[in-house]
Amino acid sequence: MPIHWKTEVNALTVPQSYKIRFIPNNNLGTSDIAAGMGAINPALTPDLAKSSISALFQTVQKSLINGNHVTLDDSFIFTFSFTGRLDGPDDPLPPIAETLHVRVQPTAKFMKEIFHQAKFAKTDMTEKLPQINLVEDTTLRLNNVLSSTDVLQLTGDNLGFDPLLDNGECVISGTRNGSAVQTQFGPISNTSIILIPTIPVQNDPWNNEYTLSVSVRYTENGTLRTATYRSRLRTPLAVTLGNNNGILTDKANSPYVTVTGGNLSVDETVRIQVLLDHDGSLLFNLLDMSENGQAGETVIVTADGDLTLNGFAGSALSSLSLTVNSFTKLVKMIRENYSGRLVDVLVLQQGT
Repeated sequence: MPIHWKTEVNALTVPQSYKIRFIPNNNLGTSDIAAGMGAINPALTPDLAKSSISALFQTVQKSLINGNHVTLDDSFIFTFSFTGRLDGPDDPLPPIAETLHVRVQPTAKFMKEIFHQAKFAKTDMTEKLPQINLVEDTTLRLNNVLSSTDVLQLTGDNLGFDPLLDNGECVISGTRNGSAVQTQFGPISNTSIILIPTIPVQNDPWNNEYTLSVSVRYTENGTLRTATYRSRLRTPLAVTLGNNNGILTDKANSPYVTVTGGNLSVDETVRIQVLLDHDGSLLFNLLDMSENGQAGETVIVTADGDLTLNGFAGSALSSLSLTVNSFTKLVKMIRENYSGRLVDVLVLQQGT
């Protein structure tokens, strides 16, 4: 089976250019790989193959913990790298969770064999694949918002499947951890899916970023074809003033931005927007809960530090105080995953 690819518009370049996107034929897990191992070596039962995979990666993990560089002959190299800046040669390491990274890369021989055997096929837009054009919270009437109490509508093409016939599925996954196959559906058609989302809980409350995919098998013996929605979905964040809640973050284990205070007369839900400007600065402001509605004044941010956003006309929130903890990571996230615009929904209440 060939490796499928297609072109997508790169919204961040002028003049317009295109990105090359890999289109997986299937999403394989441990059980699938174990079955493949059994096909190569019949002495490996599915359970034995699974235990072998588990033992391999536990051994690699332990070897890394012991400070080793690991090379699996003809396959992969596992090693560490560090990021971060020290002001002096004798400074201690910054927090390890933000500094230490595991790098996995294929060996030259592994890649050479792929180059030798792989066949490639460009996926035309006319080929039948699910396509998700828009995801909307129908209660809030906002795009790319994910709430477990609201009805979510997906619109697109070739989306139709029957959950009872096992010929398709919709999956919501956290970008840090957790995945949930959806089960609470309303009407499903080729152009629309209605559902009440089941949202997996991630490790920290500021990890409110999710991906959504739809897989469909169009014929009885056909391959599942999967489409992942191009935009990240974000769940509303509960923010109690005075509790230093994290916001505007992806899968990181510490928040890029923290709410440090504010003036709120009654509980209110608002949105906070961050735009990436052409000069690399970030533009922060508050928005009401409707597109093209009321907006607060813009504050320009160029580095880590504190800032205060003013509320908008008619809001119970007169000001919101923030601390940008990681300007560089926030810029990178907005540029790479949000096409220059990031919005979080904040469910605000006054602290005691």
